[in-house]
Amino acid sequence: MRVVSVKDRALVRLISQTHHKPPVLRGLVDTDAEAAILAELEGETSARLIAEREGSPGIDRRELAFARRAQDLKLYGQSHINAAFTYTRPTGNRFNGGDRGAWYCSWDVLTSVQEVGFHRTRELGFIGRYEDEAFYVELLADFIGDFPDLHATAHPALARDPDVGYPAGQALADELRRAGHRGLVYPSVRHAGGRCFVAFDPGIIQNVRPGASWKLVWSGAPDFAVEGM
Repeated sequence: MRVVSVKDRALVRLISQTHHKPPVLRGLVDTDAEAAILAELEGETSARLIAEREGSPGIDRRELAFARRAQDLKLYGQSHINAAFTYTRPTGNRFNGGDRGAWYCSWDVLTSVQEVGFHRTRELGFIGRYEDEAFYVELLADFIGDFPDLHATAHPALARDPDVGYPAGQALADELRRAGHRGLVYPSVRHAGGRCFVAFDPGIIQNVRPGASWKLVWSGAPDFAVEGM
């Protein structure tokens, strides 16, 4: 597997708009003191806050953004980075297992849209109803370093079927992390020609800032429309 140099700005990660708004609990109380009490209660079940406070089986708390770069991430980005590594699906994703997350992004927004749209479409297929609207916000981040690259390979991690690609990708990611690699470049499985990046280490994610907002619309079929906001 070849290794490539990455020195790029504004790689795009899309997150649900519901995770980008002010705390929803704030509307339930009248004062900041009451809001702090509710936030403390919420923290007892928040995977991110528990990991920041105590660590977790999959990630040492010292790896998280707040512990490594508290000053430059004080205004923006800290919680988003830590959430990416502490909130996971039980079965994981293409390059992370259920105990440790990762930061997935791409070099262009259309690739990120197709990646998140695939997962949303799949969820709608489980209920047999393709009627939905989903709102996403861009998180832009910069990366610099030398990383393995899966382009020009036929690695099983790039299989379109998650039941095939995910176990192979998770095994590869574990192998790369043990070898000291902190991220991976790979071709998008959902958008032909798209180029993706996954960060295994919170410490390599730089200069996180918000970007544009997008709406994905399903109108009775698996294909979805994309609208800027």
